[in-house]
Amino acid sequence: MQSCGWQDCTILICNQKINDMELVTPGIGLLFWMLLMFGVVLWVLKKFAWKPILNALRNRELSIQEALMTAENARQELESLKADNEKIVAEARAERDQIIKDGKQVKEEIIAKAREEAAEEAKKLIRAAKEEIKNEKDAAIQDIKNQVTELSIGIAEKILREKLTDKGNQKELIDRWMKDIKLN
Repeated sequence: MQSCGWQDCTILICNQKINDMELVTPGIGLLFWMLLMFGVVLWVLKKFAWKPILNALRNRELSIQEALMTAENARQELESLKADNEKIVAEARAERDQIIKDGKQVKEEIIAKAREEAAEEAKKLIRAAKEEIKNEKDAAIQDIKNQVTELSIGIAEKILREKLTDKGNQKELIDRWMKDIKLN
């Protein structure tokens, strides 16, 4: 191995820089072959790969558009279903409220009807009780009249027996009754 001095290292580094510069400033031959190869690759790609790649891109674009349209349709359907669902819920609530209202109204009607029937029944019972009381009162009055009549007849009979035992009293009594009858 040789030892290099600092001068040798400097030359080596300069040579390396010159070789690196060939990549930045290539020669005409290298450019020609590079352009020729690029053209061949471009022609091969255009001839065999370009159409399938474009077709694949178009197909992908169409499938993406279809997916977007399907998603949009699904979103619109979802919104429509949501609106329908809200409408159905609102109708159900309204129907529920109507049923509750009708139930309350029926309850109030039944209560009112029951009150009316109870009042009517109470009136009937009161009428029947009054009628029974009147009948009982009339019967009691009639019974009292009959008893008073019987007592009056009994008393009158006793009085008449006592007064009529004498013939003069009889004639006087008959005359007085005759005058009373004529006046009436």
